[in-house]
Amino acid sequence: MTPVLLLAAEKESAQVTDWAARIGWVVGLALFVALVYWLMREGWKWRGTLQGDLPELPTTPGETGPERLTMSGRYHGSTTAGQWLDRIVAHGLGTRSRAELTLTDAGLDVVRPGASDFFVPAAQLREARLDKGIAGKVLTEGGLLVVTWEHGDRLIDSGFRSDHAAEHNEWVEAINTMIETNSREGAER
Repeated sequence: MTPVLLLAAEKESAQVTDWAARIGWVVGLALFVALVYWLMREGWKWRGTLQGDLPELPTTPGETGPERLTMSGRYHGSTTAGQWLDRIVAHGLGTRSRAELTLTDAGLDVVRPGASDFFVPAAQLREARLDKGIAGKVLTEGGLLVVTWEHGDRLIDSGFRSDHAAEHNEWVEAINTMIETNSREGAER
């Protein structure tokens, strides 16, 4: 045999895939993702435990009076007032969901399909404003309706986004007018 043929006969093609190594990497990555998910879940439960002193959320009273405004949209979460990254998760307040808001003389009724509903009595409302973000949700300036309310000894900011963003200004004006009226009536008593 000629030296060229001998050289060609001895060469083998490189192994295309090392299946054992590939399966090992996939299993390792899957375990890493599962660990990260588990740690996030434990952190969420730990945050709920730390906020265990938050009283139960009020429910809608039997008679609320006539509707002033209604809005459908999204509930993006609640935070400690003034601290837009300090999410409150106790009593389901950390769960994002669809929401139907109704403003009446009695207060603000928040109905959330698939999550806990809650009611904010008119006397507990403190402020309404437009903002750009709350607990992991950042929008354009004025893209979020934020309602500040008192629950127990805490001030809470709850963020909502209407399906029709043009409604936000009307909601801010109505809630702030209601707060001013209630505080004026309280001062006269």
